[in-house]
Amino acid sequence: MAQEGTLVWRKIPGLERSQRSFSEATEQQNQWRGRWEGGGAFSCLSMEEKGEKEFTPTRQQFLTHPLALLALVPRDAALFAAGAIAGAAAKTVTAPLDRVKLLMQTYGLRAGQGSVKKGIGFIEAMMLIGKEEGIKGYWKGNLPQVIRIIPYSAVQLFAYEVYKKLFSGKNGELSVIGRLAAGACAGMTSTLVTYPLDVLRLRLAVEPGYRTMSEVALNMLRDEGIASFYNGLGPSLLGIAPYIAVNFCIFDLVKKSLPEKFQKKTVSSLGTALLSATLATLLCYPLDTVRRQMQMKGTPYNTVLDAFPGIVARDGFIGLYRGFVPNALKNLPNSSIRLTTFDTVKVLIAASEKEFQRVMEENRQKQK
Repeated sequence: MAQEGTLVWRKIPGLERSQRSFSEATEQQNQWRGRWEGGGAFSCLSMEEKGEKEFTPTRQQFLTHPLALLALVPRDAALFAAGAIAGAAAKTVTAPLDRVKLLMQTYGLRAGQGSVKKGIGFIEAMMLIGKEEGIKGYWKGNLPQVIRIIPYSAVQLFAYEVYKKLFSGKNGELSVIGRLAAGACAGMTSTLVTYPLDVLRLRLAVEPGYRTMSEVALNMLRDEGIASFYNGLGPSLLGIAPYIAVNFCIFDLVKKSLPEKFQKKTVSSLGTALLSATLATLLCYPLDTVRRQMQMKGTPYNTVLDAFPGIVARDGFIGLYRGFVPNALKNLPNSSIRLTTFDTVKVLIAASEKEFQRVMEENRQKQK
C-alpha cells in the first residue's frame, strides 16, 4: 500500500518549549534547535494512507466491464434478491400443480357431509379446473402467492442466518440440534409474517365467485372479522417448523457428507435438495392438510385435535395425504428452479467480485 509522509509546522500560542529536552539533545539533534528559537512552535509527522477509493473503477471502466457493476451491490442484498426472484419463478412455473393439490386437499369439505364422493383424483382435478375455468384457472391465486413468496423467502433466509448464529456454539460450530432449531424458528418466523397472504391465496384459489385478492380480503373482514386471516395458524406453525427444520438439516448434513469434489456440483445440490424435501414432506404433509381445511370458510374444526380425527373419520387415513402426489411432483421442479436460479446468481456475484478486484488491481499498478 502506497504511503505519503507530511511534515507540518504550526505556531501554537502559549506553548513554551522545553529547555530540558534541548539540553539533553545530542549533537545530531542540535540542528533542530534553530527552528525552535522563536518559541511556540510545534511539529507533527502524520502518515496518510491512500484509500481504496482511489483505485475504484471509473465509469468508463464499468462500461467496459459491466459485470463488475454487480459487485457494488452488497452481497447480502444480492443474495436476498436472488432468493426472492428464484422463489417467485418457481411458484409461477409450478402454480398448476399447486392449484390441483389445493383442490384435492379441500374437495371433501367443499362437497359436504352428504356427498357420496369424498375425494377427487389428480387427473380428475386437472380436467375439472380446465373445464370450469379454462387455462387461466390453473394460475388462479398465483399472484398473491408470488407476492407472498417474496417476503416469505426473504424473511426465512434472513431469520435462518440469524438463528444459526444464535444457536452456534462458542467455537462457531452448529450442531444437529442447532440446525433443527434454527430451521424451525426461521420457518415459524416467516410463516407468522406472511400468513394472511396465504389465507387469501387459498380462498381465491378454491372458492368460486372471487376475482381479486382485495375482494376476498374485504369479504373476509366484513363477514368473518380480522381473526379469519389467522385461521389455522397453529397447525401452520406446527407444520412448517418440522418441515423447514428437517429439510434444512438433512440438506446440510448430506451435502457435507459428500466428497469435496461433488459438493459444489449443481447435480449434487439438486439430488440433495430433492431427497431432503421428499423426506420432510412425507413427515409433515398431514399437518398441511389439516391447516388447509381449518382455513376454509365454514370449517367445523376449531383446533388441530378436532381436525385430525375429523378428517380421518370422514375420508380415512388417506385423507391426510390428499394431494400428496401433485405436491411431490411440484416440489421437484420447484426445488430445481429455486436452486438453479440461486446458484447461478451466486456464481455471477462471485464472478463480479473477482472482476471488480481485477480492475482495481490494474488501477493500483498504474499509479505505482
